[in-house]
Amino acid sequence: MLYWSALAGAIALEIAGTVSMKLSHGFTRPLPSVLLFVFYAASFALMTVAVKRIDMSVSYAIWSAVAYAALASTMQR
Repeated sequence: MLYWSALAGAIALEIAGTVSMKLSHGFTRPLPSVLLFVFYAASFALMTVAVKRIDMSVSYAIWSAVAYAALASTMQR
């Protein structure tokens, strides 16, 4: 269960990093720019924990599909 929770956390942090990228306005705003790197680093750290027990192909497919679905719905607005 820990590994699936780590995968869910990695997905949430990746989404937060992508939203921070949009909010940084080309890295001109300092706080979202710094948070972008923090969120992505934490996301990759949690993904590393997740792939210790979940196959890389399965975890990456879930990660990318859920993140794409979440971000695609927000980017259309």
